[in-house]
This record gives sequence, structure tokens and C-alpha cells, in this order.
Amino acid sequence: MITVSLPGSAPVDWDDWDTPLTQFAEATGLVTSAFDTSGVRRIGPKTTSRLASLLERSSLWAGDGPGTALERTLVASSCADGKPASAQFEGLRVCSIPLLLRGEVYGVLVFGWRFADFSSALECERIARQIGLPGHLLWNEVRLDAPVSGQRMATHASLLGTLASTLDRQRETIDELTRVNRTRELFLATVSHEMRTPLSALSMRIELMLRTIPDLPPKAITGLESMRMHVRQEAGMVDDLIDAARTLTGQMSVKRTQVVLGQVLRDAISTVETFAHTKDISLRVTPADYGDGICLDADGGRLQQVFWNLLTNATKFTPEGGVIRITVGRSEGMVSIDIADSGQGIEPEDLPHVFGAFTLQQHDNATGLGLGLYIARRIVELHGGTLGVSSAGRGQGATFSVRLPL
Repeated sequence: MITVSLPGSAPVDWDDWDTPLTQFAEATGLVTSAFDTSGVRRIGPKTTSRLASLLERSSLWAGDGPGTALERTLVASSCADGKPASAQFEGLRVCSIPLLLRGEVYGVLVFGWRFADFSSALECERIARQIGLPGHLLWNEVRLDAPVSGQRMATHASLLGTLASTLDRQRETIDELTRVNRTRELFLATVSHEMRTPLSALSMRIELMLRTIPDLPPKAITGLESMRMHVRQEAGMVDDLIDAARTLTGQMSVKRTQVVLGQVLRDAISTVETFAHTKDISLRVTPADYGDGICLDADGGRLQQVFWNLLTNATKFTPEGGVIRITVGRSEGMVSIDIADSGQGIEPEDLPHVFGAFTLQQHDNATGLGLGLYIARRIVELHGGTLGVSSAGRGQGATFSVRLPL
């Protein structure tokens, strides 16, 4: 693989040009090459006609050959002004087109080596002497080779220019995506350090005040507890942003160990019990052992994150006095965990969009970034499972179904 690095951009893979230039040479019969800005031939010469094959056996395109010298002159011209150039070598016409990336020349395509008009035996003899070929051999090929008029050469140049601009736009897009990914990685590192650290410090100070300062006025205690809740919400949103970005870039992973499903469920349920009790919501688990007899090769922390997210949503959108049912089962090598609530339900037209990134419920003052279900589905998929949802409609509750391989 031949690459060249450009300032502030990804390396250019010259191998990407090999197939397009081969196809262009075959379609037009023109000799085609690609040069970098220093005048080094990276691809070619691509020869497809009998005349071009004969010229290739001569000294024309040798390191110090007259053809190489002419092509390098064209390359230098196109690099200098960023414009096409043309020249002739004893009646053989040669043209060049600059390759641009964000307006900067990174290479030049050189093509041609065809007569613009019918040649003569005398002219062929003169060319042959310069490149070390028998004059009669060159004449035998030239007289059978149709000349390429200036208008036809201009058409070929236009086609090659379109091909070059298309590939260069693709390269610019890839380069821009690379830059965006690097910016996103920098953003994630900044978020992780600059936002998590002060949030952790603030959380600890609030806890310290609540635990160590005696006889705080009731309003102060209420205010501190409210602050503690908001800090936790902000920390959760930061974590969601980081997880979502890792999911988008394929950087999220799971660390598998042997885990007991029952313990994972208990840990997840314990984090929402207080919230559920404040709304008088009943949490009912079937079977009573929570699935203690089921062992999984999984990332226990990530699975707990999935169940916590599903249970938090169920609690958030279930009215006071409602019921949330967690049902565990297994069949055909799979374990199923269904979380069904008696909440507001989901409209049929909204079901396909539930797991999209930044999808927020529009009812009951939903909070957050709308990333929880998006992340949860990705975690389940990394375990080789599925996460689905069903609902009979508005006011009919919803059921989220997790399927994991045993």
C-alpha cells in the first residue's frame, strides 16, 4: 500500500486510484499516470493499446527518459497554479489535471501520449531515435492507431476531471469524518474530566453537610437534598453522553464473567425501590428467587445498568398506586426478563422510535437526554441478545422484553 501524508489530513492511499485509472485507460486508450507533488510517479504508466505497450518497452518513461521529464514538467506546472496543463512530444499530446484536497494540490494525473493528427514515417523515425526503438516498428503501430482530436481529448479530460473531483470529494468527506471523530474523542475526554470531577466534589460536600452539620433548619435540609438529587441527575446525564458516544464510535465493550441473574436484578431493583415507594408503586417479581438459578456469561455491571434504566423509566411513567411486574423465564437456550408497567403506555406510531438516540417522552414532564434506552439496547446486543418493547397504546402500560443467551 502506497500512502503519502498531507499536513492536517489523513494519509492519501494511492492504491485507491489504481482501479479507476486502469478503467479510464482501458476505456479511452490513453496512457495514464498519477504523480505526487514531488514529481514521483505513484501509479502507471497505465498502457492498454498496442502503441502504448510498444512505447512502454522503450526508454520513454525511464527514470531519465524524455517522456518522464515532460510529465514532470506538467506536474510542476499543475502544482504551481492548481490548473490543468498540456504539452507535446513530437506530435504526441500529453495533458495533466491537478488533484485537490480542501483546495490544496496533493497530486497530479497525467494522461495522453496519442497523436492529435495522422503521423508520418519520418516523424516516427525521429521519435524512435530519441527513445531507442526501431523506426519501422513504431511506424507500423502508429499508422494503425487512430489519432485523437483536440475536441476528443478535451472530452476525455473532462471525464477524468469529473472522476478525480468525485474521488477527491469522497476523500475530503473521509478526512472530515476523521477530524470529527478526533474532536469527539477530545470532547469525551474533556467531559469526563472537567464535568465529572466537580460534580463528584459537589456531591461529596453536600453529603458531608447533611451528615456532619447538626441542627440544620428544615428548609436547608430540603434544599441540600434537592441539590443532591440534581447533582446525581447531572452526573447520570454525563455518563449517558459518554456511553452514547462510545456506542456511536463502536468503543463500548462488555467484560464477561459468570454472574447470577437474581443478584443483578436485586441490585437494579434496590436502586429504584425508594422512588417507587414514594409513589406507592408495587414491584412484583416472578419467580420469588429473582432467577437465582440462572447463571450468565455477562457483564454484571452493564446488565444492571440495563435493568436499572428500564425500571427507572417504568417507575417514572407509572402513576401513583400502579404496579410494575418483573417476570423471569427461560426457553430454548435463552433467558427472558420482561418488565411490564401499568403506566401511560406508548402510542403505536411512537414504538419504532423508542430506542433512538435523544428520544424523549413528551408527557408527564420527562427529564434526561433520551439516551437511556438507546444505550440499554446496545448493551443487550453486545451480549448477543435483544431488547424489544410492546404497548397496547395510550394509558395501557408498556412491556420491555430483554432476551439473553444462557
